[in-house]
Amino acid sequence: MAEAAENLAVGPNHPLEALTADEVAEASALAKAELGERAAFCSVALVEPPKADLKSFGNGDPVPRKVRFLGYDYAGGDGGFDATVDLVSRRVEMARITHGQAPIGFADVVAAVRITKEDPAWQAAMRRRGIDDFELVQIDPWPAGGYQHPSIPPGHRAHRAISFVRETKTDNGYARPVQGLIAHVDLDAGRVAHLEDHGDVPLPPEHGRYDAASQPRLREAPKPLEITQPEGVSFTIDGNLIAWQGWQFRVTMHPINGLVLHQLRYDDGDEVRSILHRAALSDMVVPYGDTDPMHAWKHVLDAGEACIGNCANSLKLGCDCLGEIRYLDHVAVKPDGSPRLIEQAICIHEEDYGILWKHHDGHGQTTEVRRSRRLVVSSFHTVGNYEYGFYWYLYLDGRIQMEVKLTGIVGVSAVDDGTSRPEYAPLIAPNLASPIHQHLFCFRLDCEIDGETNSVYEVDTVPAPVDGDNPDGTAFRAEARLLATEHDARRQVDASRSRSWKIVNPERKNRLGVPVGYRLVPEGTPALMAAAGSQVAKRAGFAQHNLWVTPCEEDRLSAAGDHPNLGPGDGLPFWTEGNRSVDATDIVVWHTVGSTHVPRPEDWPVMPVEYCGFTLKPVGFFDRNPALDLPPADHCATTGTS
Repeated sequence: MAEAAENLAVGPNHPLEALTADEVAEASALAKAELGERAAFCSVALVEPPKADLKSFGNGDPVPRKVRFLGYDYAGGDGGFDATVDLVSRRVEMARITHGQAPIGFADVVAAVRITKEDPAWQAAMRRRGIDDFELVQIDPWPAGGYQHPSIPPGHRAHRAISFVRETKTDNGYARPVQGLIAHVDLDAGRVAHLEDHGDVPLPPEHGRYDAASQPRLREAPKPLEITQPEGVSFTIDGNLIAWQGWQFRVTMHPINGLVLHQLRYDDGDEVRSILHRAALSDMVVPYGDTDPMHAWKHVLDAGEACIGNCANSLKLGCDCLGEIRYLDHVAVKPDGSPRLIEQAICIHEEDYGILWKHHDGHGQTTEVRRSRRLVVSSFHTVGNYEYGFYWYLYLDGRIQMEVKLTGIVGVSAVDDGTSRPEYAPLIAPNLASPIHQHLFCFRLDCEIDGETNSVYEVDTVPAPVDGDNPDGTAFRAEARLLATEHDARRQVDASRSRSWKIVNPERKNRLGVPVGYRLVPEGTPALMAAAGSQVAKRAGFAQHNLWVTPCEEDRLSAAGDHPNLGPGDGLPFWTEGNRSVDATDIVVWHTVGSTHVPRPEDWPVMPVEYCGFTLKPVGFFDRNPALDLPPADHCATTGTS
C-alpha cells in the first residue's frame, strides 16, 4: 500500500521544509523581472539558513524563505546567472557566474539535439554510413568538460553530441552506436562548430531490447511475496520531518546534492542528541579509462554539471519500493521558470533486516533474539544511460548507512571483427564493446556528534611486534592517529589495515570517560585512476582521496565547486590549500566512495545493480547496546527453549 505523506500546514512552518510549486513560481517571476525573457532556468534550490538560525528557530517564528536559481541568459558573455530570491522581502540578488558556467539544463539538451540533426555535415556523415532516417537517430549530448574544442570560443555553452540508431521509437539505441562521429556543438552560436569523424564502423548486428515482450522466453515467476503492516507504519511524517524509533530528521531533494538528510538526531531518553547537521552527496564523477576517441574525454560530473536532483524519477510505478510506503514529492524548475512537480520522488518505508542480536545460553537453556529493522529513505535518478539509487538506512542499533545502487545501460562502442581491446573495453555482445570506467561519489557529512566540537582520528589495525609480550606473533592492536589539519586528513582507504575513521566530540565523554563518537567504516572503494595532472583530476579533484576533512563552511556544499560545468577546476583541493586546523572544531567530513567497473557480457543489455557506500557506526556514543530495550517479536519464544 502506497500513500502520499500529507502536510496539513497552510504554508511552510519550518525553514527546512521543501519548496512548494507556488514558491518556485513566485520566485522565478521575481527573478525574470530582472533577467528578461531570454532567461533559461537550470536548477532551483532552497537556500538553507545558517546553523545558528536553525537552532534558534522556534515554533511560531517567522519562516525565512530564500530560493536560489542557476541558469543562463546570454546577457554578458559570461557563465550565466546565480540568483537568490528572498520571498519574504521580495528582493532579488543577482550574481554573474565568472568561474565555470550554470549547469546543464533541459533547454541545453533539446537545443544540442536539434542543432546536431540539422547540421549538413552530420547528415552527410550519417548517410555515408547508410543512415538516412534521422527521426530514429538518438542523440546523446555530453558535457564538453575540460576538453572544449578550440573552435568554440571560451565562455560559450558547449556539448559533444554522439549518435545511436534505433529500429523503433522504443528501441534500445545503445545497441547500435554510430562509432567515430562526434559533433562539437556551440549552443551560443547555434551551430556544430566541429565534426569529428574517425571513419565508418558497421553497426553491431544485435538489438539490445530488454523489455519482457522482446525476450525469447520468460522463466516461471517466483511465488508472490507479500509485505504487510496491518497496524500501519512505525514512523511519522509531519511536512518533511520524520521520526522513527528514536531517530528524528528532515529530508529534502537538492538539484546538485540529491537526497539530503537534515538535522539527524537521536532521542536517547533524557535528551535528543545531534549526530549530523546535513548529509548528502556533494558531487560525483564518471571518468572513462578507454583510449578510444569516443570515450577518452568523458568524465561527466553527474551532480554538479547535470543536476542529478533534477533527474529524480517519479516512483509512481510502484516497483522501486516494496511494502507499506509513504512518499514525498519534489518541485524542480522548467527552463521558463515554471515549477515542475516530480510526484513521489522520495520513498520512505521500513524493511526487516534479519537478526539484530541473539544468544542461546546453554547453561540456563534460554534464548534471546531480536529481529533487526531499518528505515529506508531513498530516491532514484536517471542521468542519460545510467540510473543511480541513493538509499539512506537508519537502524535500531544507531547505525547509519548510505548505499548507492548503480544500474542502467553501460557506455558502448561499435568494433570491427578482430579489433577489440579487452584491456580497455571488453566485448559485451557481438561487435559491441564497453569501456572500463569508474563511478566516484563524494559525500558531504556535516558532523555534529553531540555538538559542533568534533575531531577525526584514523584508526588502523596492525600486527604487534614479536617480543616478550607477544612471543608467538599473534597479537594485533588498533592504532589511532589524530588528523589535526586539512593536509593530514587527505587519506585513502586501506583494507589491509581495516582502516576506519572515528569522529569524536572531545568535550563530551561517555560513562567510561571516553569521548563519544561515530566510526566511518568505508568499503573497499577506489580513488581516481586518472593521472594527477589530467583534466579529470583538475575538475574532479575530490576523487583523488577517499577522505577529506575541512572546517565547516556552510555555503560550500559541492566538492567540485559551485559551477563546475565547463570550469577549469575548483573545490576540495583548492579549499584545503591553507591547511587549516580541523581539531576540536565545527568540521565537515567528505568521503569518496565508488566502483571501478570492468564491463562483462552479464551487464548487457541492462546492468544488474552494483553497490557501493559506507556505514557510520556508534562507537562509545551510547553507554551500552541501544537496542536492548527492543521488545521481542510476538512469534519468538524467549525462555525455556532448547
